[in-house]
Amino acid sequence: MADHEQYSRYRHDRTVLAAIGTRLESQADRFSVRLPRPLAEAAVAAWHREETGGTGEESREEGELRDDAANLALIGLALSERGVWDVQEAVVDLDLVPIAAALRAAR
Repeated sequence: MADHEQYSRYRHDRTVLAAIGTRLESQADRFSVRLPRPLAEAAVAAWHREETGGTGEESREEGELRDDAANLALIGLALSERGVWDVQEAVVDLDLVPIAAALRAAR
């Protein structure tokens, strides 16, 4: 049986976390990042790729892989729409969510 006091603390923690998020939201809109051209091109390719298969029932790991692929595609979309390219790299402003996903995947 779950410890109700424990989950009450967790609910309070979520409220505090949301309050922090509210304060950070205006400070953390987008960040300018530089990516080596091969990585940027791979992200754009992920955006342009068409997946023909459905996503029936999947394991937790499969869902996490799909989420990571979606975040890579979002980076590719941003690069396609507003990236500044040169010979060796691309620079683009990214939202925090795909940045956090990339950082998490690197761990």
